[in-house]
Amino acid sequence: MMSQISSEGDFHDEIDFEFLGNSSGNPYTLHTNVFSQGKGEREQQFFLWFDPTADFHTYSIVWNPKNIIFFVDNIPIREFKNTEKLGVPFPKDQPMRIYSSLWNADDWATQHGRVKTNWTLAPFTASYRNYSSDGCIWSRETRTSSCNADDFSTKNVLKMELDRRSRMNMKRLQRKHMVYDYCRDKWRFPRGPGRECRARRRKPIDWATQTVMWSMAADARQRIEAAA
Repeated sequence: MMSQISSEGDFHDEIDFEFLGNSSGNPYTLHTNVFSQGKGEREQQFFLWFDPTADFHTYSIVWNPKNIIFFVDNIPIREFKNTEKLGVPFPKDQPMRIYSSLWNADDWATQHGRVKTNWTLAPFTASYRNYSSDGCIWSRETRTSSCNADDFSTKNVLKMELDRRSRMNMKRLQRKHMVYDYCRDKWRFPRGPGRECRARRRKPIDWATQTVMWSMAADARQRIEAAA
């Protein structure tokens, strides 16, 4: 199941919140990624502390000029800060649309393509409820945003950041539930991680646990069944 905010074109911006398929009996992987000016490869992945197929849960993205924050049931699991001062592009100059769908990614998403979709189990479904969004709407006709300069100082969502306690709790959660972090992948990035990674201070993950501006909030129930 895929939910994303994305612009268009070769230099598009994109924010991904996805469930990857699994083989029977294995945990579902929650996959997150951030593209800016066409460059992605900023994946972080999680094994959640619950079965996402058993009930509805709230999956939220806050996107504003300061940062992008991913939430599960109002608990922050990832923060991607604006580090343009370090030369890292941040998605803020292109209007984006919301996409939500099911799509076949068994060439990479299921154990690096080793597990293929069992199409005899189709149809596959994903269900949503209590979807909501709040933000600045871009008009193609007038080339203007529904937000003005005052909104960025008065609307909470446009200036929201994690406080110290929330960030500490997020890092504690990541040590328990994050199973992949691009900032620590020396095989993919032998020359070192992106500059935004060097700006982060974080304790090592316990790999024994296995391995323009607006916000989006959506309750989603993952009912995709993928089997070998």
